[in-house]
Amino acid sequence: MARSRPIDIGSRLELMVDDFLVAQMAGAELRLHHPTPQETVMVFDRPWEGSACGYVTVFEDEDRYRMYYKAWHLAVDEEGVDGGGVRTSDLRICYAESDDGISWHRPELGLYEHDGSAANNIVWSGLGSHGFAPFRDPNPDASPQVRYKAFGHGTHDGSRAVFAIGSPDGIHWSMMRDDPVLTGCAFDSQNLAFWDSTRGEYRAYVRDFRGGALGVGLRDIKTATSPDFLTWTEPRWLSYPGAPDEALYTNQIAPYPRAPHIFVGLPARYVERGWSPSMRRLPDARNREMRSRSQGRYGMAVTDSLLMTSRDGRTFNRWGEAFLRPGIQRPDSWAYGDHYLQWQLVETASPLPGAPDELSLYAVEGYWTGDRSSLRRYSLRVDGFVSLNAPLSGGEMVTKPLTFAGDRLVLNVSTSAAGGMRVEVQDASGVPIDGHALEDCDEVFGDEIERTVTWRDGDSDLSALAGEPVRLRFVMRDADLFSLKFA
Repeated sequence: MARSRPIDIGSRLELMVDDFLVAQMAGAELRLHHPTPQETVMVFDRPWEGSACGYVTVFEDEDRYRMYYKAWHLAVDEEGVDGGGVRTSDLRICYAESDDGISWHRPELGLYEHDGSAANNIVWSGLGSHGFAPFRDPNPDASPQVRYKAFGHGTHDGSRAVFAIGSPDGIHWSMMRDDPVLTGCAFDSQNLAFWDSTRGEYRAYVRDFRGGALGVGLRDIKTATSPDFLTWTEPRWLSYPGAPDEALYTNQIAPYPRAPHIFVGLPARYVERGWSPSMRRLPDARNREMRSRSQGRYGMAVTDSLLMTSRDGRTFNRWGEAFLRPGIQRPDSWAYGDHYLQWQLVETASPLPGAPDELSLYAVEGYWTGDRSSLRRYSLRVDGFVSLNAPLSGGEMVTKPLTFAGDRLVLNVSTSAAGGMRVEVQDASGVPIDGHALEDCDEVFGDEIERTVTWRDGDSDLSALAGEPVRLRFVMRDADLFSLKFA
């Protein structure tokens, strides 16, 4: 086995979302998993909301979950969308809260009037409302007056631009400065920025068109960095080695909370399929045809969501297969703008008594198809994006040489009743280490987020190997390994 410089993983969590740790596999594969649909958590039916609500941001903030979304209505009639043109002047941002991430309420904030009343949950309006994407800033040097920050898209001197918006409490927002912080891109999507604690800088992801001006060329993503949220580097294109050229609408990139050195993105894939018998069999055919009278793509485009991950913020491993498909055809489904996932993953309690927390994701449904849209929650196993999978007939994987800190190996693992897994610890050259060979390992079976591996009747102690180059050999049958760490 060829020698290579060991990868120092310390005690950090490593997800099986790429081949970063993989030296060789036989009979096993990296398998993409998919969220499970759950309940509808919001119906956007207030007078100031409507059919085009979306660009949702959700994050956990101490004792509550916060949600921000664009509130917008686009009427569809015989002339098309809003009489043939799409108007953004009445777009506004709304706010909701939850104790558990499942039941949400709209507080009456009294900040902005709608139809003569301020009894609503509107939290921002005007410049910067398009793609408004807030976050709570964990930067220890951030001023309390702008503990919450957001990017918002608008125009400046006739050009498209992104503005920095700040708040002390997540409710009362104001411009951090009058001039935009980014210019020169299309920005016609949910543009994001956040504090990257691993690298000690702010990072942004914005929309532009590769190979053309606005509306011409391929919709794609650029990234930039900043030391202070106000001064940014020139945005640069992301790269996706081995992935096909596809139009990406939103990007939804953020550090994965349990492994912040890994960026997880859930971009919306935009596909114009054209008119065909299959297109005409999709739901709401009449509404689809009317939308196309404004622009053909409003009726002929369909969208789903992908999974991509990165370890440097620019080069992403992107899965070609959909992470979240549009699902079974039903009224108000398979529409342009459906299944845009929210920005930022959150953990919520499982509905199964005694089960560990799960990841919650939220996707828009019914976009532009009636007088309202809605938001459905999806659930996913913690770390459950991709697994190292082997069938019942068996498979195995050997890692590259690595060093670790800690005294035990912990796995996020799931097996069938007949399945199982054993782990062998080898030296850097691939020789089994005495006492930790495959036949010494107590077979792992069951389904746990944190399962400690043991050898020789319950011994988990690996402290004597900490800091030394080792390889791990996983021999599996009907089993999935989602993540590993040394603790």
